[in-house]
Amino acid sequence: MPVISVRNLVKTYTVGEVVVRALRGCDLDVEAGEFVAVTGPSGSGKSTLMHILGCLDRPTSGQYFLDGKDVSRMSKDELAAVRNRQIGFVFQGFNLLSRTSALDNVELPLLYNGGSKLKAAERHKRAMDALTIVGLADRFHHHPNQLSGGQQQRVAIARSLINAPSIILADEPTGNLDTRTSIEVMGIFQRLNKERGITIILITHEADIAEYGTRLVRFRDGRIQADQKILRRRDAEEELAALPPPEDDEAVMEAHPPAAEHGGAA
Repeated sequence: MPVISVRNLVKTYTVGEVVVRALRGCDLDVEAGEFVAVTGPSGSGKSTLMHILGCLDRPTSGQYFLDGKDVSRMSKDELAAVRNRQIGFVFQGFNLLSRTSALDNVELPLLYNGGSKLKAAERHKRAMDALTIVGLADRFHHHPNQLSGGQQQRVAIARSLINAPSIILADEPTGNLDTRTSIEVMGIFQRLNKERGITIILITHEADIAEYGTRLVRFRDGRIQADQKILRRRDAEEELAALPPPEDDEAVMEAHPPAAEHGGAA
C-alpha cells in the first residue's frame, strides 16, 4: 500500500470573480521511503499539492489517502493530529522565531503535540538530538540572526524531525541558499531518506535540485505532465567532497556575531 495516494484531486479557488483551477484532476502514488522531486513553473499546482498532502488545505474534490486513511474526510482536529504526528515541514523562508534560540525553535512543535507534558530536560534532549543529526549541536544557543542561511535551514530541518515524522515535505528549501549550501542541505535530505527511511517530497523549480531525488513528478497547468524515475541521481556527499574548501564564513560569524535583535515581531 502506498504511503500517499491521491485520486482525481481537484482544487479550485475563487478570487473575486476569477476562478483559479490550481489542480485539475491529479492521480499520484508515493511509496514509503521514496524521494520524490515535484517540479513545474510558478502556478503549475505543485505548492497546492504540497499544502493538501501536508493537511494544510483540503481538496475541492477527489480523495487523498495517507497510510490507507481518507484524509479528505478528516475533521480539523484529526488533520492537526496527522500533521503533528506523521509529517515534518521545511520551507524556503525557514520560519524561525527571531528572538528564540535554535534549541527552542526546534523544541517548538513538541509544545503543540502534547510535548508540554514532557519534562524540560526531555524536550531539550530531543531537540539536541535533532540538532546533532543536522550538524548544529554546537550552535544550539544561537539565535537565527547569529546563523548563516544554511545554518538556519538546518535548524528548520531539525525542527521538522522533532516528532519523528515518517514524511518530510520540503517547499523550495534551497531557494534562498547559495550553491554550496544548497548541496549541503540536499545532502541532509539524502541521508535522512537513505539512513532513516523518511519519505521525502521536495517541491522545487530548480531542475538541478530535483536531480537529488529518486523520482521526478512534473506539473503544468494543474496536471501531472510527467512522472519518471531519475536515472542519473546526483550524490550530494560526492559533490561536496569534490568542491574546494569553503570560505570560513561560519568561523567569522562565530567570532563576530551580529548584535542581538531588540524589538520587532518574533
